[in-house]
Amino acid sequence: MARILSAPYIGYLIVQQDYGLALAGCVVLGLTDALDGYIARKYSMQSFVGSIIDPAADKALMTTLTLALAYGGLLPTTLAVVIVGRDVALSFAAFFIRWATLPGPKTLKRYFDLSIPSVEVRPTVISKWNTALQLSLMGATLASPVFGIPADFVGLVGLQWLTGATTVLSGLGYLTSKDAVHRLTKAEVAKRIPKPHILPKRK
Repeated sequence: MARILSAPYIGYLIVQQDYGLALAGCVVLGLTDALDGYIARKYSMQSFVGSIIDPAADKALMTTLTLALAYGGLLPTTLAVVIVGRDVALSFAAFFIRWATLPGPKTLKRYFDLSIPSVEVRPTVISKWNTALQLSLMGATLASPVFGIPADFVGLVGLQWLTGATTVLSGLGYLTSKDAVHRLTKAEVAKRIPKPHILPKRK
């Protein structure tokens, strides 16, 4: 939740060219996210809702960084369009798949009820690489004015091309791979729907 709430402020800092503070904010968010993930795994606190909220928070921050850096001229506009465009296309696809796989009765209330799972998205190998490259690119781009790295630095330009290529390939992979989206069976859905907690009767 902190990433979602902080994303607009970090974007504002970038637009105002306060790159040092924006970079520090991203580092803090990254560390707290890693700590939250460690605690959730260690104490088995993962939840279906969390599996939806966490990627959404990451995507909100990534989109904000992409648009703000492109606005500030630090990131090529074409690359920003590719990154954001892929996410928009996948979001529309996700909305359609959610409705198509939602167990009946199909209502808007049940559609937006995250406690009723219908599909499981399994990241492809190329999408995992793309996520790492996008994070690396945003961090390097944001750090470049702080440490005086020129925009045409060959390492930065190469990272931009590699990120753009894997972004396109990962988007196509989600749309064409049979294993990327797994429709849950009735038995799998039943296991994932939270059971109501019933208090023991007093004797």
